[in-house]
Amino acid sequence: MSIEINDINELKIEIENLKLKNKELEEKLKSYTNNNRHKKYYEKNSNIVKERAKNYMDKIKETNPEKLKEWRHNAYLKQKEKIKKQNNEVTN
Repeated sequence: MSIEINDINELKIEIENLKLKNKELEEKLKSYTNNNRHKKYYEKNSNIVKERAKNYMDKIKETNPEKLKEWRHNAYLKQKEKIKKQNNEVTN
């Protein structure tokens, strides 16, 4: 019976350690995602970012037009679904 209690205590300690590690990793991840540096960079270099996006789309048009068709089709389906939801909300 004491062995079971020791096992339970060890598992509790391990769970607490994993929770702390998880919090630590989440804090590190926050520094890489959606921080103010990204916003400032875009504000200062919005024309460059837009130009790169345009060049990428032109490249996709030439190399893989099927991918572009797929993206447009998915966008159409999402838009259709969104309009359907809005209509359902209005009627309810």
